[in-house]
This record gives sequence, C-alpha cells and structure tokens, in this order.
Amino acid sequence: MAALLFASRLPDSAFEIVLVASNKTDAAGLMLASGEGIGTFAHSHTGMERAEHDALMEKAVLDAGAEYIILAGYMRILSPEFTKRWHGKMLNIHPSLLPKYRGLETHKRAIEAGDSVSGASVHLVSSELDAGEVLGQIEVKIGAGDTPETLAERVKLAEHQLYPRVVNDYVGRIFDADWLLGQVRTLVMDLPETEERPSHGAPGWRTAGKSGKYFAYFSDQHHGVEHIALLAKTSGQDEMMALIDRDPGTFFKPAFYGASGWIGIILNRAGCDWDQVEHWLKRSWQAVAPKRLTKLLDAADEF
Repeated sequence: MAALLFASRLPDSAFEIVLVASNKTDAAGLMLASGEGIGTFAHSHTGMERAEHDALMEKAVLDAGAEYIILAGYMRILSPEFTKRWHGKMLNIHPSLLPKYRGLETHKRAIEAGDSVSGASVHLVSSELDAGEVLGQIEVKIGAGDTPETLAERVKLAEHQLYPRVVNDYVGRIFDADWLLGQVRTLVMDLPETEERPSHGAPGWRTAGKSGKYFAYFSDQHHGVEHIALLAKTSGQDEMMALIDRDPGTFFKPAFYGASGWIGIILNRAGCDWDQVEHWLKRSWQAVAPKRLTKLLDAADEF
C-alpha cells in the first residue's frame, strides 16, 4: 500500500489514492495514509456476515468516489456478488507466478517443488481465488539456501516495483490510443462483412467489396483536437448538433467530417460508455451496408 501511495505522487501517475480501508482497525497502513492526508476507513469483520461486511467496505469506497479497488494485503475472501459488481475494476497482487500456487504458503510450496524462480503476479479479482486475468508478473530467483522467509522478503521488494507499474498501466489505458484502438477494432470486426482500410493516415472501417463505404474512423488527436475519438455517421447536421448540445463531454463536431453530419465520440475519458460506442458503430454500419445485410436488423428495429 505504501508503494502504491508514493507512486501515486509521481508526475506521470495515472491514479490517485482517495481512500485506504481495512478490516483491521490497527492496520499500520491506516496510520501512514492518515499522516499523508488520505482518508481512511476501518471496520472489523468479527461477528458479521461476509456480505454485510463487504457492503460496509463498498459503501466507504463509493462515498470516497473511488473508481477502482486495489487490494494490498487484504486477507479476506470477497463475496461473489461484490467481485461481480467490481469486475474489471478490482486488482490484487499474489506472491507467486500464477497460475502456480494459488492460495497460501506460496514460497514454501515453490521451494519444495524445486522451482528455480518464484515471483509475484498482479491479477484482476474474480469469484475464484487468485484465478482472474493476470495483468503483469515479475520473477525472483530462488537461491540454494532460501527459506520461505528469506524468499518472501525478496518477493516483497519485487512486488513494490511491480504493483504500482501495473496499476498505472491498467488505470491509464483509457487514455492510451493503442488500447482504445484495440477496443474499437474488436467491436467493429463483429459487424458483418467489414474491412479496415486507412484513410488519410488514420484507421477507418468500411463495408467490404469494391463498392464498400466508410462508416467509422479512429481519430487520434487529429487536426489539433485534444480528443482520441471514434467518428461515426449521424442522420445529418440537426442530429449531430443536438447530440453535442445535450452532452458536450461525450460528443463533438469533428473537423472536415462534421460538415457531412459525422459525430465525434470522445474515447479518452473516464467512464467511457462502450455500449454507447458499440451502438453508434452498429448504427453507422447499418446506414451504409447493403440491404441484404441490414434487412433483418431493419425489421427488428421496426418491430
């Protein structure tokens, strides 16, 4: 937790710590956080049902305005309902090279197995213990005379380097053009008979074939605009301007394309609604795709 706290103070940090919470009221991290001016919350789980305690902790997290939960030495198994609500937004660090040695006594098990390396893994939290997607790992060599205690000390040092780096990369990906392009590309390629073809140096997507038409572009701060955005077709200028007036934090009029009624959908922002992005991709595709591909979708929309 201390490594994360001080890493958050670096100039290039993509995250800020707004709360340190614990189920142990005497946890040392609470005193450190308080001394650094960070809000704290503590409530013992003794005598409480698991879901009840999880709800108390979650309320404190939400009241603090947190968008992610980063577990650091929180030795409690969370309820499936809790982990489901925070799917993709709760990270944990584990002292082994997952999927090896989930659970406890990881260093003892690695030494007894004769492994030459141990290490640590940062992973997304899922309802299955230490089984979520691994986001990053670091190796630590196991020496001939290592005990679980000596190995644990070195793995802890490695954890302090790994965890802030992975958290920073994961939280900051929403501002990373390559990651955003990958998200858009995945959504686009689920649409029938589409192909990617650059246009004026930017990724673009069109319906396949010689008569294919463009229905989406990816704009990475082009023409001096600060946004990384998806450009999609609207029904015309009136709808485009109505969208911008209603939600200027999401939509903007793109240079050149805006004159033809295309809308810019800002991607590099907290809370980007990917269901909304998918909706505009599908709608824009429907506007130019051949009728043989759209007739069933058109009929469903009318119904």
